[in-house]
Amino acid sequence: MDELIKNNQGVWQEELSKNITFIVTKDCQLACKYCYLVGKNTKERMSFDVARKAIDYILSSREIFNEQSVVWDFIGGEPFLEIDLIDSICDYIKTEMYKLNHPWFNSYRFSFSTNGINYNSEKVQQFVSKNLTHLSVGVTIDGTRRKHDLNRIYKGNDKGSYDDVVKNIPLWLSQFPNGGTKVTISSADIPYIKESVMHLFSLGIHQVNINCVFESVWRDGDDVLFEDQLLQLADEIIDGEWYKDYACSFFSETIGKPIDLECENQNWCGAGRMLSIDAAGNYYPCTRFAAYSLRSKKPIIIGNVDDGINKNLLRPFLTLDLVTQSPRECLECDVASGCAWCQGENYDAADTDTIYQRSTAICRMHKARVRANNYYWRRLYRKIDMQGGDIHCRGCCDC
Repeated sequence: MDELIKNNQGVWQEELSKNITFIVTKDCQLACKYCYLVGKNTKERMSFDVARKAIDYILSSREIFNEQSVVWDFIGGEPFLEIDLIDSICDYIKTEMYKLNHPWFNSYRFSFSTNGINYNSEKVQQFVSKNLTHLSVGVTIDGTRRKHDLNRIYKGNDKGSYDDVVKNIPLWLSQFPNGGTKVTISSADIPYIKESVMHLFSLGIHQVNINCVFESVWRDGDDVLFEDQLLQLADEIIDGEWYKDYACSFFSETIGKPIDLECENQNWCGAGRMLSIDAAGNYYPCTRFAAYSLRSKKPIIIGNVDDGINKNLLRPFLTLDLVTQSPRECLECDVASGCAWCQGENYDAADTDTIYQRSTAICRMHKARVRANNYYWRRLYRKIDMQGGDIHCRGCCDC
């Protein structure tokens, strides 16, 4: 079985997998200042019965869920707060896929993004050991102590969580040596980007995935400071030759370019092509359309575990593309075809209840990122040329 899974690794990269997300809890130990989950609470947790109904529907509806592989994603809040439930759900998924001789049985993955606080607990470690060959776990650590603790604080006392997370990084890396961490950037922590990425590299984390929040939190001048930090980071990575074994998602040859060169107009966001299930058994086109993710809008529910998916409610999401939701300023922009967006934030920030109005809050930050990314690759290629082209770097280039 392991060999079959290895042979299917290309499927994940070709985006031929279905992403199915269980919102197992809305509780979390932390109260991160930049978190888009505005409705976290300790009361709403998924029952096994709700999960079972969703799984039965998904596995029996091959005409709808016809992808070659599947990522079963578990989120919160903090998903590992519900490790007993998750263990039962995953056991049921494996058993049912086997009983049905389902094509996904040889091509599935359980995926988690965790704050890392209770990662070393006995129950979590038992689960990891049992499912390791089918498991992807990302631990969120934002960088240095001062950057991490600036935002990722415990609820109720504002205490930083860095020390409780960093102590579990060696254990996590021993199990997932190629694991990537997720870093979030907001206005207040821009000055710490360079030192934070380099700190994460020094911890042995080879893949640092970073994103700027899509919400309208950016102030005048943030894009200038942001670009300066990225230029400094680019110099540090290239001069120290960190690029040979380490990668940062701020620098990719695809940034500012279409995600599909044959279809520049396609939708960047996957909302509508994925499925999220909450504790009440409601289906959403993405977690960002659930009530606890929305500041000012009503949730968009496209079905439930008893009635299945309402295709009429899902259909508008399948019509979304660059043109249908972008203002003229976006369509005429130099990086229009390579600009990212979040469909849920578009909806939440829109003047009306439409999903066809593009939010431009991140516009200047993205342009700054594109400029810094172009600088990075020009410098790197010059260095490669000067050294005879015999350099192999980790990440998205083919040099």
